[in-house]
Amino acid sequence: MKLKLFDIFQQYKKHKILASNFVYLSVLQGLNLILPLITLPYLIRVLGVEYFGLLSFSFAFITYFQIITDYGFNATGTRDVSMVIDNVQKQNEIFNQIMSAKLLLVVLSFILMTGIVFAFEIFRTYWMVYLFSFGSILGQAIFPVWYFQGIQKMKYITYLNLVTKIIFTIALFIFIKQKSDYYLVPVFNALGFISAGIFSLFYLRKDFNIRFQVQSFKKIKEQLNKGKYVFLSELKISLFTNTNTLILGIIAGNHAVGFFSAAEKLARAIGNLQTPISNTLFPYLSKEMSLDKYSTIQKIKKITMYGAFIFSVIIVICFCFAEQIIKIIYGAEMVSAVILFKILILIPLLSFLDSMYGKQILLNLGKDNLYFRVILYATILNLGINLLLTYYYKELGTAITLIITQVLIALGMWYFAKREIDMIAQKGGKNEFN
Repeated sequence: MKLKLFDIFQQYKKHKILASNFVYLSVLQGLNLILPLITLPYLIRVLGVEYFGLLSFSFAFITYFQIITDYGFNATGTRDVSMVIDNVQKQNEIFNQIMSAKLLLVVLSFILMTGIVFAFEIFRTYWMVYLFSFGSILGQAIFPVWYFQGIQKMKYITYLNLVTKIIFTIALFIFIKQKSDYYLVPVFNALGFISAGIFSLFYLRKDFNIRFQVQSFKKIKEQLNKGKYVFLSELKISLFTNTNTLILGIIAGNHAVGFFSAAEKLARAIGNLQTPISNTLFPYLSKEMSLDKYSTIQKIKKITMYGAFIFSVIIVICFCFAEQIIKIIYGAEMVSAVILFKILILIPLLSFLDSMYGKQILLNLGKDNLYFRVILYATILNLGINLLLTYYYKELGTAITLIITQVLIALGMWYFAKREIDMIAQKGGKNEFN
């Protein structure tokens, strides 16, 4: 009887933590959805499509260095910490190794970025924008989101992001009044990320007794080797998301980038509704998968079915009212983005399926190499299609290319996930699967 009551208590405690984390991340994602809907229309109206396109172009460029400094640690770090959630000493080791690796990557990335910016005229003309934008890379590098996700303490992520994002969003409205103020956008973004990062390190030291110490190159190398497949996969994803924008900017200019980015950012904002689900489930399912693969996969399949239905309904609604949505949010002058939005609105569903089959199943099964293979093949195909379609159809071609690639990735993740699930089912589905 006592044992049964203990099991019930443990189940209650586990699901309470999961629900709490979901609520916190939902609040954060709601903020990430609402703030762009407030700031993007304002920036487009004040700065114009041309400067908005410039900022989007610079963001696409700088994102490469964010991928380098993240190095897939948001997945591998979360997974590793969640496996030693009751061992503070092990957590300290993982934290120090990953943070040391990230800081090394920040330094190397800054050197590389500076060299590229001053070597090519397309970047050199607005060099300040790129240098200011790099501040956000530093801020994100020192903010250990992966650690908080691993220990399932999402409230810290939410509180820090909530305060800093609101403050610096208000600053955008106060200080950006004319087109010449465009450079202030990356300045405020950088200040927001750096502030959140500094405060997060303070909380880690105060509440969790996590203290940073620079690690040896040998330890750093071990972490880099461990995360290489996820990093390369993330880099390949960046190649078809951000390279598409860069190619469009080079071929068609900032004006075309402005229309494309307005539609894409709106579609991705809607797609990011699944992020709280994904980020909350990942550490939880990682631990559950190590205990019972079969039952964990059954849970994932149910979540996938319900999520796919919800996103399908959202897509139909957004497609039918695309023109009204664009005009209300961006204004009548952005009507050229309507057709792009109708195409790109498929992103939420495809991203959700990609996350469930790829991140939640393949990565939690330790099949990082399969995850990488899907992204690699899709990226190679994307680059070829993108150059052709963007050259002839400008931003419309870029939008079509992006959706084709997302479809291929979702199908690839589904294929390999299904193969792994079938293998698990054949073996019996319990703890014997290693």
